[in-house]
Amino acid sequence: MSNKNLSHLEAIKEAVHQSDKISPENKSLAVQKIEEWYVEDKGMELLREQLMKITQEIGPILEEMGLL
Repeated sequence: MSNKNLSHLEAIKEAVHQSDKISPENKSLAVQKIEEWYVEDKGMELLREQLMKITQEIGPILEEMGLL
């Protein structure tokens, strides 16, 4: 995950925690969703890295799919 994406997710997570307008239950649900996004983003990054190790020819395919 890029540092930019990570900092955005952390900022959103912190804003959710500090909000007085969101119920504790909804805060918990929001944080869970943010953590899922983090895991998904990290998983896509790992997939890209592993595929790039397998072959350099996969790069154009991933770019075409919008994953790079």
